[in-house]
Amino acid sequence: MRKHQRFLAFATVGAVVCTAGLIPSVSQAADSGDRDEKGSYAATHGLTADDIKNINALNESALTAGQPPSAGSFSRTPDAVDDRETPPAEPLDRMPDAYRAYGGRATTVVNNYIRKWQQEYSYRDGKKQQMTEEQREKLSYGCVGVTWANSGPYPTNKLAFAYFDENKYKNDLKNISARPDETRAEFEGRIAKDSFDEAKGFERARDVASLMNKALENAHDEGTYIDNLKTELTNSNDALLQEDTRSNFYSALRDTPAFKERDGGNYDPSRMKAVIYSKHFWSGQNQRGPSDKRKYGDPEAFRPDQGTGLVDMSKDRSIPRSPARPGESWVNFDYGWFGAQTEADADKTIWTHGNHYHAPNSDLGPMHVYESKFRNWSAGYADFDRGTYMITFIPKSWNTAPAKVKQGWP
Repeated sequence: MRKHQRFLAFATVGAVVCTAGLIPSVSQAADSGDRDEKGSYAATHGLTADDIKNINALNESALTAGQPPSAGSFSRTPDAVDDRETPPAEPLDRMPDAYRAYGGRATTVVNNYIRKWQQEYSYRDGKKQQMTEEQREKLSYGCVGVTWANSGPYPTNKLAFAYFDENKYKNDLKNISARPDETRAEFEGRIAKDSFDEAKGFERARDVASLMNKALENAHDEGTYIDNLKTELTNSNDALLQEDTRSNFYSALRDTPAFKERDGGNYDPSRMKAVIYSKHFWSGQNQRGPSDKRKYGDPEAFRPDQGTGLVDMSKDRSIPRSPARPGESWVNFDYGWFGAQTEADADKTIWTHGNHYHAPNSDLGPMHVYESKFRNWSAGYADFDRGTYMITFIPKSWNTAPAKVKQGWP
């Protein structure tokens, strides 16, 4: 394995641990009477506070490097240690071993995932491709690396969807009592978290992606695509029709790097397709706001528009939850790749992600890749109280988004 000695010029936000393993949902953990300890990534995986501190320090320093090159030079934070390594190349003709499956999740080592990717997901214009060093470099970042390697550009998270039940939130605030040991802020944060419905958020993203893909058909310039999209929205009586033409929704295609590349879209919308990935994160990211919101969540933050389902992610800085009690440590996000699966039953869809960045020669250890059923993926951890579903675009010639994903293949 090649020791990684540098951060990429952009998109190194991914130098961070991501959730993995089989755990109860946040609400289930809360009902156990030991909610935060059982629901946290650190407790579930036996990581120390120093482990999490180092991981989050790497992420904080990576945020600077994740800006465009003109934004300024990169400076590493004192506590950050870049012990990430790029997995080695795998022979194109080597078949993968079966994953180890348990409880709605199948797991494998990153090297075996590369073999599966090459056999099943790597196709470009009908031909299998060996995962390049650049792709393996991206993959080494863990959960965000899986999405990054499959989507091409680093996830920008601009076109995000979620579902928030406003009536449930208001009724629960009135009719449910706080637990004996809960502060008011903790109670409101819990009720807000429980008012999000990830299944409906995912469904909304799939519906919008479907409309976008219809609009892409036979559209050989962006103007035709936009006109087609407005027609589809009109026929569906969709509130997105009223979005400003400069909004993230209408500008998403033109802002996708692969759309402009000669071997990608080459400015031809009909050569692109809309696909989906997901991000779990913490709502209390306003460092100038009340400290309780950083500890227990901000009920008002990252709520979707009630009409369109769009989530304003402009204030997402990947800041982890703040500790409320001694010994607590929280990671900052989890990414899951979906692609363009056509499985109608959301519970049968497969989400590919990773446990943490690849550091086989450190205490953190090697990266593992997971294929999780939707219920397992959407359960989350106590580290997160928001789950959003993102739409991005990739060339149709890429097969990183197959219609069917067989869990734990072969």
